[in-house]
Amino acid sequence: MGDTGMDADVVIAGAGPTGLMLACELRLAGADVVVVERLAGRTGESRAGGIHSRTLEVLDQRGVLDRFLAEGQLQPVGHFSGLYVDFDESESRHPYPLMILQSAIERLLEEWATELGVRIRWSAPVNGVRQDADGVTVGLDTQEAASATLRARYLVGCDGGRSTVRKLAGIGFPGTEPTMTALVGDVELPDLPEEYVWVRRRPAGDYSAIAFEPGWYRVITSEYDRVPGRDEPVTFEQLRESLIRVAGTDFGMREPRWISRFTDAARQADRYRAGRVLLAGDAAHIHFPAGGQGLNMGVQDAVNLGWKLAAVVRGQAPESLLDSYHAERHPVGERVLHNTRAQSALVRPGAQTDALREVFGSLMVIDDVNRQLRHMLNALDIRYPADGDHPLEGRRVPDADLDTADGPAFVHELLHAARPVLLDLGGSAEVAAAVKGWADRVDLVEARSADDLWTVPAVGGIPAPAALLIRPDGHVAWAAEAGRAPHLAALRTALTTWCGPAQRG
Repeated sequence: MGDTGMDADVVIAGAGPTGLMLACELRLAGADVVVVERLAGRTGESRAGGIHSRTLEVLDQRGVLDRFLAEGQLQPVGHFSGLYVDFDESESRHPYPLMILQSAIERLLEEWATELGVRIRWSAPVNGVRQDADGVTVGLDTQEAASATLRARYLVGCDGGRSTVRKLAGIGFPGTEPTMTALVGDVELPDLPEEYVWVRRRPAGDYSAIAFEPGWYRVITSEYDRVPGRDEPVTFEQLRESLIRVAGTDFGMREPRWISRFTDAARQADRYRAGRVLLAGDAAHIHFPAGGQGLNMGVQDAVNLGWKLAAVVRGQAPESLLDSYHAERHPVGERVLHNTRAQSALVRPGAQTDALREVFGSLMVIDDVNRQLRHMLNALDIRYPADGDHPLEGRRVPDADLDTADGPAFVHELLHAARPVLLDLGGSAEVAAAVKGWADRVDLVEARSADDLWTVPAVGGIPAPAALLIRPDGHVAWAAEAGRAPHLAALRTALTTWCGPAQRG
């Protein structure tokens, strides 16, 4: 629990994948969390339908990936605006996207959050936010009373593209207006002659039909230059008629589970933090859902923010650590908005786009081009700002094979507790001594690398390092080259920056 009079250390608005992942991260670090959700319960909607490599790695870092693999199906190819992208098994232990419905992702995350002691309040929309020097007061509309409040150290808005928290915090949301509309729903298609249809373009638009479960298809239709009102109802008949206009038939469409709409509007919060209020997931960025990047980016927002916020509320790190969240994740959001705008343009109907796709497709057979697009989608190449020049610094740590005193292990296994890890691969007494002042919050692990070379996406093979400081989110804060004396002053600076001041005495 936080300060006296606090109901929680952190209140999270929104019980979607981002909010739930953030809640789990905070609980792993010992923070007290309440999640408030405006809905009365799960709706069964599954707007997203996949998890990319970096998010699979994140779940593996926490030891819960098997739960998701058991309910999904690995897909050996991906696509950029409907043009196929190949994946490279050397870049990750989990190179392929996992097809899994958002409803299953949310259920599994909620089960994990419950195990960790996260409190979730349903039917509790946020209606007020008031900050002061000590905390934030969150107003709620609840069934129990006309209004209620929660008091916390921080509030994180994970409440979607129309985020109430963002609006109440006065955070701008600039971007581009929609130019098209897409309808999406899970239905039966008894007359579809194929198992999968990926972005099939037609003169009136394009459509996809993806089998996530036996007998059920995710149908998506896109039509251009008509944008309905934001609150215009969405019906099964609209989806059926749209599919007929685009594909020429409805393939016997029947038994809808749910129907929704999206556009190619692209917006990003101009700041991810306003004092004691922060944003993550769709509350911080919305975009055309090309390549299935939105849910993944939200989960990765949560993993970047969670350990930092927990360190601040525990008093181990200064509040300024939270500024690194915007500095690191805002550029990632910008890149995704940029590539999804490109994908939206690349799928439009018309002879000009036909020619562009043909040229673009011919370039994609070039390894460097395919690699660039693959990295845009799977986020394995992200590098946060780093002080040092070692190629690992700022990047996610490869899941290399290790030999430890307890037997073989993988690097990502060392991150199950969501704590920083100083991995000593060279047996340096100086490195072990340097971390003693942070022994209460950093795990020292001595091991040997089973391989001489580590594969780093966007870099290639590099010599296994002698030592490295790994942040709880799996990114490298400091690294030392094998065969050279470690820069201990730089290590202590990195420890102070990311883990707070050393203990005295």
